[in-house]
Amino acid sequence: MHQIHELISQKEAGVRSVPADCTILDAAGAMNEAKIGAVVVLDNGRMVGILTERDIMTRVVAAGRDPAQTRVSQVMTSPVLTCSPQTRLSEARAAMRSKRIRHLPVAEGEAIVGMVSIGDLNLCETETLAATVRHMEAYIAGEVAL
Repeated sequence: MHQIHELISQKEAGVRSVPADCTILDAAGAMNEAKIGAVVVLDNGRMVGILTERDIMTRVVAAGRDPAQTRVSQVMTSPVLTCSPQTRLSEARAAMRSKRIRHLPVAEGEAIVGMVSIGDLNLCETETLAATVRHMEAYIAGEVAL
């Protein structure tokens, strides 16, 4: 697996989103229900930001703001770093590392077609390394030729 489109094709379809004017309490409830750490923020169907667990912790909880009164648009991260389906996994990992982010929306033009997390990339790399180890063990045992 080398490109983002290969990774997102194996994930559950759809990207979770919330409207920019919803409350943090509602957004956190939606994230908790879906068991995810980030949602795309939409305004009139266009992505205007991303809301992550870190945004909630640092800009709402630690700041002493009321989550029932604070709007997503007030604390979301914007602009949003995105990648394309053709982005190489190594490029996505490097971008996430350099920007210190854990979620990366996948955009095709104006459409958001997926979301990858650092956990997705780590799982993919772990599976690739495990397959390499199995192949090398089989080669050493004389079961497979290189």
